[in-house]
Amino acid sequence: MGMSAGYYLARQGVKTLLVDAFDPPHTEGSHHGETRLIRHAYSGDSAYIDMALRAHVLWKELEQESGTELLVPSGVLNLADQSVYSFAGRLAEAEKRQVRVERLDADELRRRWPVLNLPEHFGAMYEPDAGYLYSEKCIAAYRKLALAHGAQLLANTPVLNVTAREGSVTVHTHRGDYHGASAILSAGAWFGSLPPFAALPIRAIRKVVGWFQSIPAFDAGSFPGFTLGTGEGGYYGFPSIGGAGLKIGRHDTGREWKPGEPLAPFGSEESDEGDLRRVLEAYLPGAAGRLLKGSVCKYEHTPDEDFIIDRHPAYRHVLLAGGFSGHGFKFSSVVGEILANLAAGEASKQNIGPFSLSRFGLSPDQPQSGLTLEGIE
Repeated sequence: MGMSAGYYLARQGVKTLLVDAFDPPHTEGSHHGETRLIRHAYSGDSAYIDMALRAHVLWKELEQESGTELLVPSGVLNLADQSVYSFAGRLAEAEKRQVRVERLDADELRRRWPVLNLPEHFGAMYEPDAGYLYSEKCIAAYRKLALAHGAQLLANTPVLNVTAREGSVTVHTHRGDYHGASAILSAGAWFGSLPPFAALPIRAIRKVVGWFQSIPAFDAGSFPGFTLGTGEGGYYGFPSIGGAGLKIGRHDTGREWKPGEPLAPFGSEESDEGDLRRVLEAYLPGAAGRLLKGSVCKYEHTPDEDFIIDRHPAYRHVLLAGGFSGHGFKFSSVVGEILANLAAGEASKQNIGPFSLSRFGLSPDQPQSGLTLEGIE
């Protein structure tokens, strides 16, 4: 979200400084691992569908400006045990917003994707206009274009402290102090380092993904991106791209992680491969070959798993953006646009009311100051 916001600010001609504790794209946040799903049908607040549709438009614009393929319209197949999860809410919202979706029963699923091994009580919702993003290429494109538009980047520069007063913000680093009229804090899984300056209800979770040897029927171009809701848990995945193997991860569960703690590598726990392999053997047996690669990343969740996009309770010229993990990457184009507009003193064209800090009881009556921060990005 920060790299995206930096691009949109620089494109507007705003003097922009990007500060990252690492060198983006990197493996210390929540954007690595090659791919992220982009889909449009959401239940609940309509803000998500509206933002997803705008995000898609912005990704296509970024593709054109960067000359790089970023979005693959593979379709996304959402599969679920109907005793565990219902598509009714998403189908209803999709119809209201004219998002193309198809409701598929078990017979239709077997006809179109015979490699699936699904019980009769499973159902599906297919989004033909959805697909996946090359996440690291997206970050690299934003970085290149932001710099081309005049932004400056401080890579490998942990923020040691942030101080704010009316009309100005100072970022303190080992390279010196940097001053601005406004700031955007998009610290991802590192938000745990922000208190007391911004004590947000965000917790980081260690997550794993694995790439498994699969038969050709699961290759890109033949098989779509997918989600899978089962009694064993919630999963998501991607076809085998360039022979890399089918990629799958688990959306629920995970061990809490705090900034500064070591992040255990893939395979440190039996469940890292075991949970993924069990669901593949049960429902996608043709993709349950040997493990080709495993990776670890971080989710960062709010208690209700909705985003935070708001102004600091005490410093209105400081914007806070977090709690995006699990399904947030697809929105980073539109969230960057929103943050850039707000930082430049403009109103957001998207409805960000559902992402307000007020739902957690945080208000401007709570003065906060000082910040010890390592790993902000």
